Amino acid sequence: MLRTHTCGELRLTDVNKEVTLAGWVQRVRNKGGLIWVDLRDRYGLTQLIFEEDSSEKSLLEKAASLGREFVIHVKGRVIERTSKNPKMPTGEIEIKADFLEVLNAAKVPPFIIEDETDGGDELRMRYRYLDLRRNVVREKLQLRHRMMQETRKYMDGEDFIEVETPVLIKSTPEGARDFVVPSRINPGEFYALPQSPQTFKQLLMVSGFDRYFQIVKCFRDEDLRADRQPEFTQIDCEMSFVSQEDILNTFEGLTKHLFKNVKGVELEEVKMMTYAEAMESYGNDKPDLRFDMKFANLNAVAQGNGFPIFDQAELVLGIAAGGAGEYTRKQIDALTEWVKRPQIGAKGLVYVKCNLDGTFKSSVDKFYGQEDLKSWAEKTGAVPGDLILVLSGEEKSTRKQMSELRLKMGEELGLRDRNVFKPLWVVDFPLLEWDEESQRFHAMHHPFTSPKKEDIPMLETDPGAVRANAYDLVINGVEIGGGSIRIHDRATQQLMFKHLGFSDEEAQKQFGFLMEAFEYGAPPHGGIAFGFDRLCAIFGGSDSIRDYIAFPKNNSGRDVMIDSPSTISEQQLKELAIKVDLTKN
Repeated sequence: MLRTHTCGELRLTDVNKEVTLAGWVQRVRNKGGLIWVDLRDRYGLTQLIFEEDSSEKSLLEKAASLGREFVIHVKGRVIERTSKNPKMPTGEIEIKADFLEVLNAAKVPPFIIEDETDGGDELRMRYRYLDLRRNVVREKLQLRHRMMQETRKYMDGEDFIEVETPVLIKSTPEGARDFVVPSRINPGEFYALPQSPQTFKQLLMVSGFDRYFQIVKCFRDEDLRADRQPEFTQIDCEMSFVSQEDILNTFEGLTKHLFKNVKGVELEEVKMMTYAEAMESYGNDKPDLRFDMKFANLNAVAQGNGFPIFDQAELVLGIAAGGAGEYTRKQIDALTEWVKRPQIGAKGLVYVKCNLDGTFKSSVDKFYGQEDLKSWAEKTGAVPGDLILVLSGEEKSTRKQMSELRLKMGEELGLRDRNVFKPLWVVDFPLLEWDEESQRFHAMHHPFTSPKKEDIPMLETDPGAVRANAYDLVINGVEIGGGSIRIHDRATQQLMFKHLGFSDEEAQKQFGFLMEAFEYGAPPHGGIAFGFDRLCAIFGGSDSIRDYIAFPKNNSGRDVMIDSPSTISEQQLKELAIKVDLTKN
């Protein structure tokens, strides 16, 4: 072995030990007859000292030639440091070196490999293998590792069996776009990379496996953002002979286990809210419950006073921003401009200041008196010192705009503490949602989600009102996982396909294997999938999932380190029977 110890483990109790270390040079400080070198490996940092009185005369010269990121092998004796560094675990000792070997020299790195680096995102992604040497990045991947180990520990304890499912599967028309893989052996035919192992885990339930899980790679060819990657990881799970309550209890247990054993946090009881309530009170299906600011419908108290913007609106909504009554006109103008941005789309913003003396000052005093504004305060729950913010317009867009404004105010007022965790189950989602572009209903989750039994008759009369046996786990406004009780009989599955616009032939071609399996004794079953990368980011207090993935893609879906995707040779295209027209217009 090239080392007897790591660079993070030696302490005062090891003084006078002869040790061997290996690692990367973090920095060199040359004081002429005395050279200090900080040596780094995955486990930490240890200071080395080279002195002129060394028995090896060339040792000091060798040490002087070292540069950042050189890989070296040293031997020496552990001594107590005269100038201790309490910020380092190894800060009470150093190694008086008597042997040095350069295992590999290094070019000057393109950015400083320290916690506070000078490298931008694109540069660090291009040299990701160097970025991974930084403590702050490595610690995120170590967190991911612990999350995986604790997940497996919990699932094994609950009698789940980990089963790998195929990566080359059949393309399906529902959901996001598939990544497709041409088959050389079957010209003109294609595999798809799985968006999830959905049908396979259902088939495992038909097979009698009863409880399945897998930490699995999934792929979706969709537009990217901070919490999306073209390839991502799920904790994928399925259970037989269970109700929705059984699944929620089991995976609430997993969530609490991870928080306790990875973060040392005793997670509070997970609240439950219907989809309809979430949309009514917070304007989205993944509300952040770290703060209140529920929506208040002000139609009854704001319309009919001659203010045309409100009178012509389908919906007038208000929220009370606690303690924001002291906002200046400049701050309110900035909020107004913020909601008018194209990304939000509001036409304007009305405000009411709830003064400490119990009076009100608003931007619509011309139309509303003190009693009117008092009724607004009562509706929104505002108290003296608060700021009431009001948006109006078409119902759907106004709720969406207010949802964004609520989150903005939560951020401005410091209410979105990353060390506070508010979990929530959102249940009773709509089974179907209408798509204007295709002029038909699509499955809100996927076509295998079962409808509420009592709502099945409405599939013929009012499909949009049918509720699903579906549920999402939300933490701090982020959807962490989602699932449903599945359809497990052929007749109901065929009915679902019919309402999704599939012909019998299309349904048979795409999913005939699954419907046939249902005829061989399929048990009632359901499951859930957690977005593992998002879960890691929540635990690490980050908005972006990239640092929790060893080799992520950028916002264009490119791996700039290996320059992928890339073209392939004409010979490969020919073997795959693919013709590509690269003519530029």
